[in-house]
Amino acid sequence: MKILVINCGSSSLKFQLIDSETEKVLGKGICERIGIDGRIVFTPGDGDKITNDTAIPDHNRAIELVIEALTNKETGVIGSLDEIGAVGHRIVHGGEKFTKSVVIDEDVIKAIEEVSDLAPLHNPANLIGIRACQKAMPGVPMVAVFDTAFHQTMPEEAYLYGIPYTLYEKYKIRRYGFHGTSHSYVSKRAAEMLGKDYSELKTIVCHLGNGASVSAVKNGKCVDTSMGLTPLEGLIMGTRSGDIDPSVVEFIMKKEGCDVAGAENLLNKKSGVYGLSGDVSSDFRDLEDGYNNGDEGCIRAINTFCYRVSKYIGAYAAAMDGVDCICFTAGVGENGPLVRSIICEKLGFLGVKLDKEANEVHGKDKEVSTPDSKVKVLVVPTNEELAIARDTNELCK
Repeated sequence: MKILVINCGSSSLKFQLIDSETEKVLGKGICERIGIDGRIVFTPGDGDKITNDTAIPDHNRAIELVIEALTNKETGVIGSLDEIGAVGHRIVHGGEKFTKSVVIDEDVIKAIEEVSDLAPLHNPANLIGIRACQKAMPGVPMVAVFDTAFHQTMPEEAYLYGIPYTLYEKYKIRRYGFHGTSHSYVSKRAAEMLGKDYSELKTIVCHLGNGASVSAVKNGKCVDTSMGLTPLEGLIMGTRSGDIDPSVVEFIMKKEGCDVAGAENLLNKKSGVYGLSGDVSSDFRDLEDGYNNGDEGCIRAINTFCYRVSKYIGAYAAAMDGVDCICFTAGVGENGPLVRSIICEKLGFLGVKLDKEANEVHGKDKEVSTPDSKVKVLVVPTNEELAIARDTNELCK
């Protein structure tokens, strides 16, 4: 079965067409600047990228362009829309209602709408993508795969905040976690790489990119993760602050003369390694160049970021009463030997020993710890689209 995977943002729509039997990517691309002007970039199979600047006023038009790209007689990868057997949609927030992927019906759509206030920038866009696909492909089964679902196995002591319990009861204010599809895929792939039973491993997954999070996966279940009610909690990220004293918000508002929205904007878009570096960049490639050239801001940003990651790893080793393997994934985790090295240098107390030569890997599955390391360290490229396709296939086959 050919499965179309849709990852719909407020002004973009990423897509992949995957053969569920071979798990080969038949075609992939992105519709950008939706509602602004518009561009679609499409890569058929192993071919070259095809870029087309064209008006994309809304997501309905974006879906039409996706279908046109996939079925184009010269550069497309399928003969007709009839070849698409199912569509898998990435949904950012499922609240407490969804602990696993589900086939989409009107009740599911309503439930996603009900938790949209927990992800006001993402869930509405995800729903627009679902409606657009339903309009373009009536009768084709569709599946919702939630970023938050994998973390719903966290115990109460891990997901509750130290606020009045009545606020949790009334508004479901708690820690949910994100990047769940990635954490699930990587932790399972790690078990395969090590030849171990997934249900018997204690794994820490470090999803390190512009958005970053860490999870503790014990015996195949997530028991803790660094992001919270929103993706702002946890690690220092590209432009997000991560953990701060809540009083900092009020302090910033008073000192900078801004409102809550202004403070949130500062913490989400102007902080993280970008802010720590002195506004040099949120891109770790730029920061690494600066680090190697002795730029104080870049050194400060990278060292602070790595310290926070290593601190979470230590905490999660304690939460699981030990750790068997530590995985690095996502843009920085997969392609950042420097970052991995600095983090692992702080983990000697766990018996972590990094193989410097092996650690030079970029974007490939590889064990980068020494043979005598008490904890295995792995680089595991994430594949959220494949994880979505697998769940979709399982529910629709």
